[in-house]
Amino acid sequence: VTPSQWSKEKANAWYAAHKWIIGADYIPSNAINQLEMWQAATFDSSINDKELGYAENIGFNTMRVFLHSVAWKEDKDGFKKRMNTFLNIADKHHIQILFVFFDDCWNKIPHAGIQPAPKPGVHNSGWVQDPGQPLSTDTTIFPELELYVKDVLTTFAHDKRILLWDLYNEPGNSGKGDSSLLLLSKIFQWARSVNPDQPISAGLWAWDLEKLNQFQVANSDIITYHNYDEEPSHEKVIQILKSIDRPLICTEYMARIRNSRFSTILPLLKKENVGAINWGFVTGKTNTKYAWDTPIPDGSEPVEWFHDIFHPDGTPYRVDEVNLIKKLDGKTQ
Repeated sequence: VTPSQWSKEKANAWYAAHKWIIGADYIPSNAINQLEMWQAATFDSSINDKELGYAENIGFNTMRVFLHSVAWKEDKDGFKKRMNTFLNIADKHHIQILFVFFDDCWNKIPHAGIQPAPKPGVHNSGWVQDPGQPLSTDTTIFPELELYVKDVLTTFAHDKRILLWDLYNEPGNSGKGDSSLLLLSKIFQWARSVNPDQPISAGLWAWDLEKLNQFQVANSDIITYHNYDEEPSHEKVIQILKSIDRPLICTEYMARIRNSRFSTILPLLKKENVGAINWGFVTGKTNTKYAWDTPIPDGSEPVEWFHDIFHPDGTPYRVDEVNLIKKLDGKTQ
């Protein structure tokens, strides 16, 4: 019998055993995408160590990190060794990791090897989908994807350094819509068959994708979601999701020019006991200090950073934000 979704009691007990979850989506400043982070030639434990040190210093206890099937396919054992190295670094900094498998966002076709250089002033110019487009609907590659998911999950199924498995980032994005339901349902089956100690989830992100949303709610142990709206709208979403009666973790928020800010959203998440993971940590090759849809082709500084908290040398973009984070997560009184 394949194990099923955790009971609400089990999910809520799991959440209660953790202190308030706070952190960021993490890609090192020297990586343009998941492949540059994880491939052997460009994996950089010293940068990971330095930057996760910035996270520890402000009291972050969780980071959300994207994997990539192409990096596994190229070098299965090496990939898992690098995951283990990364987890050791995170653990040293008292940080648990929330790993992401598939992703429907940004560039359609991932390629192994040297990754493209950033396009000046363009947000996430080199980020790649996993497994890609149209590959995510190509059932002939599903057996290999199943091997990937089960290999990684089986290797780390009992690993306390891992908080949660986020199986699929923004399914249906990039115009895919309901066509992503097939792969989404498969990865939940594969993950359940392994039955890791950690909970599994796939985050809600678009209210119009009803079929996907229903499936995600019916199968996720913990409810994760994305919200880049300002405070009143975000608060409404929290109240709706609370009716599911499972723990909530917001795995993406914080876009300053949309008025999704640390100063307004972080106190709300703390008050409602919702986990808080913002997009963007150290500004770098992903160019996420630039807004999604307003490139600055000469690469000059935006008037206000869209995402990100730190310059590469560890200087905060805004000291008041870092002070607020430290205060709310208990790093300072």
